[in-house]
This record gives sequence, C-alpha cells and structure tokens, in this order.
Amino acid sequence: MAGKLIAVMGTNASGKSGLGIELAAQYGGEVVSADSRQVFRGLDLGSGKVTPEETRGVPHHLIDVCGPGDFFSMADFQRLAYAAIDDILSRGKLPFLVGGSGLYVDAVTDGYELSEKEPDLELRAYLETFETPALYAMLKEKLPGTDIDLKNRNRVMRALERLEAGDYHPGKHTPRYQVLKLGVTWPREILKQRIDERLDKRLKQGMIDEVKGLMDAGVSTEFLRKLGLEYRYLTEYLQGQWTYEQMLDELSRAIKRFAKRQMTWFRREEDLHWLDMANDPVAQAKALIDAFISEDLPQ
Repeated sequence: MAGKLIAVMGTNASGKSGLGIELAAQYGGEVVSADSRQVFRGLDLGSGKVTPEETRGVPHHLIDVCGPGDFFSMADFQRLAYAAIDDILSRGKLPFLVGGSGLYVDAVTDGYELSEKEPDLELRAYLETFETPALYAMLKEKLPGTDIDLKNRNRVMRALERLEAGDYHPGKHTPRYQVLKLGVTWPREILKQRIDERLDKRLKQGMIDEVKGLMDAGVSTEFLRKLGLEYRYLTEYLQGQWTYEQMLDELSRAIKRFAKRQMTWFRREEDLHWLDMANDPVAQAKALIDAFISEDLPQ
C-alpha cells in the first residue's frame, strides 16, 4: 500500500509554515518544504524560511540544497522530495509537504512524469531571444492542443525544449502516495494586512541587506530578478530603479497579485480541504488527519 503524505498548501503570509510545524510536532512527523526559492542557500528572509528556533526541533527537508544561481528544475525538486518522503516513511514517520509553490506540490502529490534530462543551454539561449507571444505561437504550431497558459513564459519555453528533445509527455501522472491535502488562507482583506505586516517585519529584519549581500557575493542580478517578488524588487531598488517608497508600494502590490494567483491555482484542487484559520485550524486539521490515517476520511 502507498505511503501516506499530508500536504499543507496555501498563499503567501497565510501561516502554512507554522501550521505545518505544529501538526508535524503533534504527530512526530517531518516537514518537506515545497518552495521554489527556499531550496537556495542564502535566500532566507526573502523566501520566508523558518528559523531554527521556529522549527521547534521538527526536521525540515529540501531547504538550502543548492547554491544561489545554480540550475534547479521541478524535476530536481520532485526527485529530492521523493527521496526525502520515502526516507521519512521508511522510519515510520509521517511526512508533511508544506509550501506555496503549486507546481512543486502537484509534481509530488499528483506524480507528474518529469524529464531528468539536462536542458539544452544553446536552445534555451535561442528561445530567450523571443518575446513570450512568439514562443507561444511556436508551441501552438508544434502542439495545437496545448493547455499551457500563454503568459507562463517558463512553462512555454520548457515545453518547447522538451518537444525538441522528444521528451514531452503532457498529462501523464503516476501518483506515488496517498495524499491528504489541507488548504490554508484568509479572507482577502485580512490576507492583504498579513502580507503588509510580514513585509514590514522582514524589511526591519534586514531583507535589503540580504539581497545586497547576495549581489556583493557575485550572485547575478539576472538570477535575483528572475526569482521575482522580494528579490526582483529589492535588486532593482539597489540598482537605483526605484525609490524606497516606490519599491515598497510596488512590492506590496506584486505579492498580493501573486497570492491571488496562488489561490486561483489551489482552487483547482478538487480534493483540497480548506481550513478556517480563524477557528482553531489545528483541531480541524487533526480531525482530518486522524480520519485519513485510519482510512475513514470523509468525502
């Protein structure tokens, strides 16, 4: 029988990391981070990594697994996540997959069949010379029935790369685990307030110095900008493209837009159990987890 996995997913500033730690602590479990930026060393405040104190002794996996600027794909994440989850299960522990990167979560929970091939850097450099609409037109010509979002440049480029390599198998899933999916968010106005409060806190903790330190250490500004959100806007601020007030306003807006896109992604999940964060979410989650463990999860 497939091992059991708890996925805790939600928007920025929703409290999913803290909830995941609380639940893992209560069940003697371990956390596997599903965040596309927390895999990089040195990206701490901007990516929202929990501190050693905040982990409360709960083991965390897939944090700080590669250097800033290194190539790290969704296939890399899936491979390492599978290894971590299998190891946790082999020790009789309950794994908790916690994060807000929807594609990373789905790659593991839904068992995407992904390529392990290294990217063709010459082809990628060639594709980078085209605007996104032109890339999408190429994809439509090669794959008329594609359902990839025409604005998702990274996915369009990756699909073109894999088509060129003869390694494109869209829609093929082989789920590896039994999964309980728990959703974390807040009403829109409360979430906006939480985003602003968290942004203010991180800036006071030294997030600008973090980005400056990465730049001083030789991390490319192109890499930092491509990370988006905090790293993009703080890099541009340090390059003189924004005043502090402009940067703060634009970054706040960008994070809120991103949280909205996250919600759109997670609402696609038909089997996602949303928790009422204002009404004892730990108790709600535990009731679902207990039923899931005993194989009596209500439908």
